[in-house]
Amino acid sequence: MKIPQHVAIILDGNGRWAKSKGLPRNAGHTAGAKNVETICQAAHDMGIKYVTMYAFSTENWSRPQAEVDALMNLLESYLKNCLRTADKNNMRIRVIGEIGRLSEKFQKQIIELEEKSAVNTGLNLTIAINYGSRDEMVRAMKHMVEDHDAGNLSVDEITPEKFSTYLDTKDIPDPDLMIRTSGEQRLSNYLLWQLAYSEFYFTDVPWPDFNKKELERAVEAYNKRDRRYGGLTEE
Repeated sequence: MKIPQHVAIILDGNGRWAKSKGLPRNAGHTAGAKNVETICQAAHDMGIKYVTMYAFSTENWSRPQAEVDALMNLLESYLKNCLRTADKNNMRIRVIGEIGRLSEKFQKQIIELEEKSAVNTGLNLTIAINYGSRDEMVRAMKHMVEDHDAGNLSVDEITPEKFSTYLDTKDIPDPDLMIRTSGEQRLSNYLLWQLAYSEFYFTDVPWPDFNKKELERAVEAYNKRDRRYGGLTEE
């Protein structure tokens, strides 16, 4: 079985999972956070090298303030624990998104985690926090304009490959497979540029219940696809 090098995941259904069990929404987010390490371990065991997870979008700020605050506290707590699990699991962790809107303490935590885990050679986990693909592309374009105005970038140098180097994911290969849990079938402003040639897999299983067996099913479905680039079947 061919294993995708990079799997991107939209972690959806935490709130609905909690509601189905008569629990508050925040209980679903807590259960979802605990599931991250489970799926990272499963991905590593399968031979997947990169996993990118959509944790908090630029649109999530419009949620009720109490839920936003709870999510931020949960993410801060999770990344704090990541300092230990990254070492234990030899895992490299990156964060993509506009982190400038996060608290100063949270920003320092992210920088510390990225720096300390940069030497690890196992699974590459990327967490999207305050991330939106349109925002990412606008930020990339602004940096390109700045480089052009400074004389460091000519119009002739602007290619799709060059544009990719200005994105948050510049050091990460594009995903081979995108998984969205909990039944929704849309991208929700997630990695729009990077998913241009990715296979999509949608499942009704909510994120807290998405386990190793479900990941294997997604990879099996990926293997049944006739991968084509520019009309040519991938060898």
